[in-house]
Amino acid sequence: MTTTTKTVGVWPTLIYRDGQAAVRFLTEGLGFQLSASYPGATEGSIAHAELRWPVGGGVMLGSVDADAEPNDYSVLADQTQAVYLVHDDPDALIGKAIGAGAVVVRGLRDTDYGSRSFTVRDPEGNLWDVGTYPGE
Repeated sequence: MTTTTKTVGVWPTLIYRDGQAAVRFLTEGLGFQLSASYPGATEGSIAHAELRWPVGGGVMLGSVDADAEPNDYSVLADQTQAVYLVHDDPDALIGKAIGAGAVVVRGLRDTDYGSRSFTVRDPEGNLWDVGTYPGE
């Protein structure tokens, strides 16, 4: 039996070469709110950061840290990662994302399942799909 709670139990975790730049892009360009950030071993790196999404949930991220022991997560910085964000006004958000350095992969469009959405690539190549579709 599945129990539903108000706690968000899924937090995508992203690894960036430049975690500080990622935090700036996500807060200034997409509207995340920084709720925690802990420094890594290398000056300016991030061991762990949490960014809240205004309507619930969020993402966690860290920097690849040259002074830390290698780990399986560091390979993710060289892989394309993708996250979907529910937003009530993608038309208003896309310009802000572009202004923060995003590259449009798929412009604003209306889908056949009733969503208004767009997809952008962040400065490190990760995909951010933003749309009004909240899921069933």
